[in-house]
Amino acid sequence: MKIKINKNISFDYNKRPLVIAEISGNHAGNKKKFLDLILAASKNGADLVKIQTYEPDDITLRNSNLKINSGIWKGKKLWELYKKACTPYDWHHDAFKIAKKNKINLFSTPFSLKGIKFLEKKKVDLYKISSFEITDLNLINEISKTKKPIILSTGLSTISEIKKSLKIINKYHNKVIILHCVSEYPTKLVNSNLNRIKELKKTFRNNMIGLSDHTNGIVSSICATTLGIVAIEKHMKLNEKDISEDSKFSITPNSLKKLRDLTE
Repeated sequence: MKIKINKNISFDYNKRPLVIAEISGNHAGNKKKFLDLILAASKNGADLVKIQTYEPDDITLRNSNLKINSGIWKGKKLWELYKKACTPYDWHHDAFKIAKKNKINLFSTPFSLKGIKFLEKKKVDLYKISSFEITDLNLINEISKTKKPIILSTGLSTISEIKKSLKIINKYHNKVIILHCVSEYPTKLVNSNLNRIKELKKTFRNNMIGLSDHTNGIVSSICATTLGIVAIEKHMKLNEKDISEDSKFSITPNSLKKLRDLTE
C-alpha cells in the first residue's frame, strides 16, 4: 500500500515514516518567524511542512463569550486565542513562494470553505483535516472533492465518527492517512495511548496509519515506529526560549533532526 504525494514523496509502510513539521501558532504573530520556521523545519529533516489556513472569523464569532475551561489556554476566549494563533491569509503568499524556491513540500489544514478555495489556488498536493473538524462533514466533502490525498487526525474522535468521515471521502477517493492523536496539550507521556494505533490498523485495514504527537518530546514518536506507521507529525518551535500559544507541546529543530535520524 502506498499513497503518492508527488514525484519525491509518498506514504509507504515499506519505508521509514515521513516526518511532518507543524508550524501552527509558533510564529507568535511574527511573519519573519513564520517563514524562518518553514525553512528551519525543512533544513532539519522534515519531509513535509504543515501550516494552518484560517483567520478567527472563519471559525468563531468575535462577540462570542465562550472561554476555554482548562489546560494551557484556560480562561482565554476562543476568538482571542485564534487571533493570536492564526496564520493570516496574506502570509501564505510568501510561504508558498519560499517553499517553491527551496523545494519544500508545504501544505495546510483549512478550517473553512474559504480556506479550501484559497489553498486550491496555491496548488497544494494534499490536505490535513484537524481533529476538531472531523465532524464537519461539509468541510470534509469539499476537501474530498479536490481528489487530493488527505491526512485525517482523530483526537477526541470515536471510531464511528472516523467511519462517517471516511464514508464522505470515499465517495471521491481513498487516499487517506489516519493519524492517532491525543488532544491534550501537551500530552503527558503516560497518556499517549499508542495501543490505539493497533486498533486503528485493525479497524481501517484499507488505510495507512500515522501519529500526531502532542507530547513535548520525541519518545512517544520513536516508540510508535515499532508499531508500523507511515507518518509522524510534530509541532515545531525555533528554540527552547520561544513562547507562543503552542510552544509547550512543540520541539526544536534539533529535536526534529534527531527524530528524523532515529527513524531512518
